[in-house]
Amino acid sequence: MARITLRQLLDHAANHGYAVPAFNINNMEQGIAIMQAAAAVDAPVIIQASRGARSYAGDLVLSHMIDALERTYPDIPLCMHQDHGNDEATCASAIAHGFTSVMMDGSLKADAKTAADYDYNVAITRRVVDLAHWVGASVEGELGVLGSLEHGGGEQEDGHGVEGKVSHDQLLTDPDQAVDFVRATKVDALAIAMGTSHGAYKFSRKPDGDILAMRVVEEIHRRLPNTHLVMHGSSSVPQPLQDMFNQFGGEMPQTWGVPVEEIVRGIRSGVRKVNIDTDCRLAMTAVFRKVAAEARSEFDPRKFLKPAMDAMRELCRERFEQFGTAGHASKIKVIPMSEMARRYRAGELDPRVDARESVAA
Repeated sequence: MARITLRQLLDHAANHGYAVPAFNINNMEQGIAIMQAAAAVDAPVIIQASRGARSYAGDLVLSHMIDALERTYPDIPLCMHQDHGNDEATCASAIAHGFTSVMMDGSLKADAKTAADYDYNVAITRRVVDLAHWVGASVEGELGVLGSLEHGGGEQEDGHGVEGKVSHDQLLTDPDQAVDFVRATKVDALAIAMGTSHGAYKFSRKPDGDILAMRVVEEIHRRLPNTHLVMHGSSSVPQPLQDMFNQFGGEMPQTWGVPVEEIVRGIRSGVRKVNIDTDCRLAMTAVFRKVAAEARSEFDPRKFLKPAMDAMRELCRERFEQFGTAGHASKIKVIPMSEMARRYRAGELDPRVDARESVAA
């Protein structure tokens, strides 16, 4: 069995200079496609579920599905991660259902739509860290509000995302504050805000430094070289998939995602986890439309789902290779959560933040 914590996986990624794509799932077909891609290239995996996905599939179904994937692919280290937990109860219930990692998104209040202040974020994130580390699970925190630097707002996805306008400063993680946040909360990974957002409609043009602030990633990494950074909203929304979707009856306006070359730039500056959801959805639904248009009498769902899984598997394989994840699964010996819990209690996994990192150059 190869259920791994996020902390152990990202430690390995940092030591070997790669990042791990974190793919969101809602159903069995997505899970199988991800694991098939991972097995094909010997890559470790992060599968994550939002609160919306947990509601859609049901915790018991989702939990047993991950158990089945783990048993089917015993040589692939698999981290099961709660994406955008909104409070302690969401995170605790995820751990109870076998998640080895949780995200506590304290950048928003428990309604998952109202921007929270810094003190609230620190306090709730630290509470989740304490409960998770007690059993050996990992915690990802978020500092700064995920949203667009073009229009000053966020995008709702699965019921999560800031509503209304927020300030430019809120949409960019402050490097000085990041140092204090990591020290105060003891998070295992830090999601940062630098202009990405949920959904397909991230940018109205190919992003440059004004609307995708990779400089923020680089500066935070300079201050916190030992902290694992996370890029949210990092689907690339490939043009060929947009074109296929529209060719067969879709009406997706032209949009731009996060270019893979910018993600690779981030990986060179401490990004170890890259969240991808829209690309997987688009890969599958573009094929659904193609099958529906070309085989109008077809009514067997498998005839839609099988080629859609093939398309998603290919996309996942590409990301494993582009992010340097391929070839590392067989190098990892999974540490049990009980041993991770012991290491947390002993202080062995406390963040390495020294005084000079908190001082601006």
